[in-house]
Amino acid sequence: MYDIARLRIGLADMPRPVLRRIEVRLSTQLDDLHSIFQAAMGWENLHPYRFSVGGPVAYGEIDATRPVEGLRSSAKASLADLCRGLSKSRSFEYVYDFEDRWIHRVKLLAVGESDPKFAYPRLLYVKRRCPPEDCGGPWGYARFLESIDAPEPGIAEMALPWDDEFNPDTVDEDTLQARVQLLAKELEEKRERARRRT
Repeated sequence: MYDIARLRIGLADMPRPVLRRIEVRLSTQLDDLHSIFQAAMGWENLHPYRFSVGGPVAYGEIDATRPVEGLRSSAKASLADLCRGLSKSRSFEYVYDFEDRWIHRVKLLAVGESDPKFAYPRLLYVKRRCPPEDCGGPWGYARFLESIDAPEPGIAEMALPWDDEFNPDTVDEDTLQARVQLLAKELEEKRERARRRT
């Protein structure tokens, strides 16, 4: 039985591509998938998020004080539910931080059977470091990179609060792997507890 999805995550509108490839259980709840994406990308989970397949329905965190039309709870839907709504492109969007609008284009590459040798999710491929949090979205990030490549008075000082030694091409893959593996352990334990209850 097919129970694993292989996904490619690409950050949209980047001056330099930022990519990840992961394998994750199709039964993964979308709030957990959000945590997986945060860990794999290297984000710090400081902002709200939303999953969408392009229609009027999206999935995210429900705030009873500020209802959003068409928004469903990410805690009550799985990756399999999301995949059922995919078009021929087999893609969906994950938006993180509605002010900076980090749009992640996620493509379903394949589905297959889980391998008992592995815990899921698995981080398979990493290309480039994700941008610093709160740097102004893709356009602010492009300006930030320009300030690193060719510092101008005023712009370089603006960049320093994020990271004065930031290198977009160097990613700490060991740290990302450790974050994803920790989540894999937690999610496998959660899955086992749910199996015992049924």
